[in-house]
Amino acid sequence: MEAFFSSTLAVAIAEIGDKTQLLALFLAARFAQKNAIIAGIFVATLLNHFVSAILGVWIAQWISPEMMKWIVGISFIAVGLWLLLPDKDGGEDSKWLRYGAFGATLMLFFLAEIGDKTQIATVLLAAKYQEMFWVLTGSTLGLMLANVPVVYLGEKLMRRIPARAVRIAACVLFCIMGALTLMGAGISL
Repeated sequence: MEAFFSSTLAVAIAEIGDKTQLLALFLAARFAQKNAIIAGIFVATLLNHFVSAILGVWIAQWISPEMMKWIVGISFIAVGLWLLLPDKDGGEDSKWLRYGAFGATLMLFFLAEIGDKTQIATVLLAAKYQEMFWVLTGSTLGLMLANVPVVYLGEKLMRRIPARAVRIAACVLFCIMGALTLMGAGISL
C-alpha cells in the first residue's frame, strides 16, 4: 500500500499547475460535456501510466539494487527540482477538437503526458516499488484528483490555489523521497 499512497500523493501534487492541468482547464472551457472530458483524461492517463509502470518495473529488473537506489534517488531529486519550473500552455492544436470532448481529451492528454513530470514520476515510482498495479492505480488516482476539480470548477479553483507554493511543496516531497531512497529508508529493491 506504500506504493499506492506514495504514487497518489506524489502525482497529485506534481500535477497541480502542470501543462496537462492547464489542458484540462482549456478543454473544460471548450466543451460542455464535463463527464466526457473526465473519461478522456482517465483513459489517456491509464494508458500512458500503464506503459510507464511497465517500463519502471522492467528497468528495475535489469539494474542492480544498489545502482537502482542511486538512479531512483537522484532522479526523484531531479524531478523535484524540475517541479520548480512552471509549465506553460503550449497552445493546443485545434485539429483534435473536431473529435469531440472525449476524443480530443483522450488524444491531447495522452500526447501531453508523454515525457511529462507525472509520467516520469510514475516510471520512477514503479522502479522503486516494483509494484506495477499499485503504482499505476495510485498515479492514475493522483492525476484524476488534481484534474477532476479543474474540469468542474475551472478557473475559479485555479485562482485560489497558489501554484508557486504547491510547486515548492511538490519539490520538497520529491527531494525527501529521493533522499530517503538514497539512504535506503523504506526501499525494498
